[in-house]
Amino acid sequence: QRLKAAVHYAVGCLCREVEEDKDVQFSKQSIAAISEITFRQCGTAGLPRCFLMLCRHAKRTTVTTEDVKLLARRSNSLLKYITQKSEELASSNMEQKEKKKKKSSTAKGERTPGEQEAAVTENEDSNMA
Repeated sequence: QRLKAAVHYAVGCLCREVEEDKDVQFSKQSIAAISEITFRQCGTAGLPRCFLMLCRHAKRTTVTTEDVKLLARRSNSLLKYITQKSEELASSNMEQKEKKKKKSSTAKGERTPGEQEAAVTENEDSNMA
């Protein structure tokens, strides 16, 4: 029920955005119908089954973003949105991993690459003097 409510809310938000952009109106009944169709399509008989078939075909057990993109390829705007979000998540994950590396190296007393370079430069300057 919570998932169904979340889908209804998301569809309502998207419909409001379309209303503003395209100067059209959606009735509450049409939003409810779109929500129901979306929920049924994404439910147990729809997308999860397609993802399962894609994974089996690729001899994998994990659904990847490439699987999601493959199913979204019919809608250029949806594919573009999914690709953009995927790239944002990937760059965010990379930033978090780098932050963790820096924290762990400073916790161990190791120097970051920038600090190492500064130390080498300091040594060279003192050796020249």
